[in-house]
Amino acid sequence: MEREENIENDKMNTSSKGEETKQNIMGYMPCNKLLLTLSLPMMLSMMVQALYNIVDSIFVAQLNENALTAVSLAFPIQSFLIAVGAGTGVGINARLSRKLGEKNQEEVNTTAGNAILIAIIYAVIFAVLGQLICGPFYKAMTSDAEIRQYGVDYIYVVLSFGFALIFQMTGERLLQSTGKTIYSMITQGVGAIFNIIMDPILIFGLLGFPAMGTKGAAIATVAGQCIAAMLGVFFNLKVNKEIKFDTKYLKPEAETIKAIYAVGLPSIVMQSISSVMNFGMNKILLQFSSTAAAAFGIYFKLQSFVFMPIFGMNNGVVPIIAFNFGARKPDRIKETFKLAVMYATGIMVCGMLIFEFLPGPLLKLFNASDNLYYIGTLGLRIIAVHFIFAGYDIICSSMFQALGHGLKSLWVSLVRQLIVLLPAAFILAKLFGLNAVWLSFPIAELASLTLSTVFIRHIFKVEIEPLYNK
Repeated sequence: MEREENIENDKMNTSSKGEETKQNIMGYMPCNKLLLTLSLPMMLSMMVQALYNIVDSIFVAQLNENALTAVSLAFPIQSFLIAVGAGTGVGINARLSRKLGEKNQEEVNTTAGNAILIAIIYAVIFAVLGQLICGPFYKAMTSDAEIRQYGVDYIYVVLSFGFALIFQMTGERLLQSTGKTIYSMITQGVGAIFNIIMDPILIFGLLGFPAMGTKGAAIATVAGQCIAAMLGVFFNLKVNKEIKFDTKYLKPEAETIKAIYAVGLPSIVMQSISSVMNFGMNKILLQFSSTAAAAFGIYFKLQSFVFMPIFGMNNGVVPIIAFNFGARKPDRIKETFKLAVMYATGIMVCGMLIFEFLPGPLLKLFNASDNLYYIGTLGLRIIAVHFIFAGYDIICSSMFQALGHGLKSLWVSLVRQLIVLLPAAFILAKLFGLNAVWLSFPIAELASLTLSTVFIRHIFKVEIEPLYNK
């Protein structure tokens, strides 16, 4: 009798453990499998997003070098638009996911309604900015009349129809927060493919369309974003049953908006740093020539295909680290961190080798002139050296975010892109000329590596190691 009871208890324990394993895969699934399961969809999604950063420039470069320079100079404004949308999306995602976990349906619906309301407000703000800042922005960047005209034609459309990107990103975040990442991948993929198809048609005037140059490139971009936004609306209404969409939730709720930006604002600031860096670097390079700025623009477009997969991996690293910290499982934290660093470094090394050995074919994608080819080849090879360290630094930032140390992550970004990079570039430009400017990237990354290592060692000593004693 006692033996039968023991057997029955063992079955119950086994069943209970199996159910717990099923519910909490982040605590039990092998770390390598878990990391790949959570990361790969977002890595692919981020690479698709990178297409928006490069396709316009490849086709626009076929017009002439000034058109390429104009589109490259627009990147700080575009990246700021993306930073606002993506950063707000991080806050929306965090708030929605938390309320779903609490099974608080009313707050879930309120958060979704406020997310849509915020997107509408942003759409109006960016439309107004499109009317006000395009001309002054390009006047501040260059005195070349042709570059100015190409640039204003391009960025005016991007900003005036900024609602397309904002609604696309909001729709994707609502889908991601309820675990429907496959649908957000579809919206991005379809939008990117439409953009690729329409770019040559509208830029060069094919199939009966007028040739619109850089304005055509911008129209193709926002048209792709509109398609993605509409798909996002469709998928949310049809398959996102965890959220109830109703006009009664389209009213500002102070607590909800505050909670969204408590998480989202630091993310917006961090991503906006890239806009400031890009603007500053272009000002330094334009002292030499517009060709130098075009070369930097090409680098910035190409590097997104190397960096975007790492940023996508962050979406897998952060929840795994955070969950296992709460579950007091330091071994899983360490293993996840090591695996992420290994994968990130591997991707970065591959990217570096491509930049080192194939800079010519990469530049030819942009119809590079002889001068652009010369400047760009040396620039790509020098800048790419810092890829070796960048993967480690990005994963360290993921660790900081997962454990609630957002300021540490912000400091690393500030050091990498502003505090060291821009002063180094300015000094090297004054002392040694254009070719030395590219060295500012490896210098800044080494400084970031040092700071990241100091922070991560402190975190492991103070927060991770003590878990073994609990």
